[in-house]
Amino acid sequence: HEGADTYYQFCTAFPVGTALAQSWDPELLTRVGRAVSREMDEFQVDLWLAPGMNIQRNPLCGRNFEYYSEDPLLTGTLAAAITAGVQESGRHGVTLKHFACNNQEDNRMAVDARVPERTLREIYLRGFEIAVKTAAPAAVMSAYNCINGVHAANSRDLCTVVLRQEWGFAGLVMSDWNTTVPDDGSEPWRCAAAGNDVIMPGNPHDDADIRAALADGRLAETDVRACAGRLIALAAALRRR
Repeated sequence: HEGADTYYQFCTAFPVGTALAQSWDPELLTRVGRAVSREMDEFQVDLWLAPGMNIQRNPLCGRNFEYYSEDPLLTGTLAAAITAGVQESGRHGVTLKHFACNNQEDNRMAVDARVPERTLREIYLRGFEIAVKTAAPAAVMSAYNCINGVHAANSRDLCTVVLRQEWGFAGLVMSDWNTTVPDDGSEPWRCAAAGNDVIMPGNPHDDADIRAALADGRLAETDVRACAGRLIALAAALRRR
């Protein structure tokens, strides 16, 4: 309408992750990251919901085009490189996703990935570990699926013990979209207890579930404060830059 602000939506269609990975060139990925950062400036975007870096395990996975490789070393190295490029200016952050084992399309939001500890660490977590330790991403997005019976967004072992305590991650963990909506989805209060700081995009019952868990002692106030603190810290850091 008259007097309204008009925003264009034109942006660069960079090659998909699999195509970028075929370059085997970390410096190229860093240059792509810098270009993404400049466009984030243009659109006033603080946090990039990428790179996707799940292992290409199943050829029918609908997100394979976003992911780099079936190899965790190549995946982690290239994810670290593009992260460095995006975050180089200090004004923007990336979101590594989907943490972890979200490698198939069928029943993607509820499948239980049964993975032995060694396989989990050497294949499915290794790329994330490389990117976290090398490039210090601003955020990580937890996956929809379960891992050995526990939803990734509800897993304290994944979101806190491994990611933060073992790898030294200091950023924000957010859920994938509407992870708490399905009947077989993750539970809101368990997200907070796990160290999954933000439930995206937020649903009407999430707040009530968390408040009820606080009231009856299932959820500790210290866990909620820790989640809120990490969100505030990231927002303040990006604003300050």
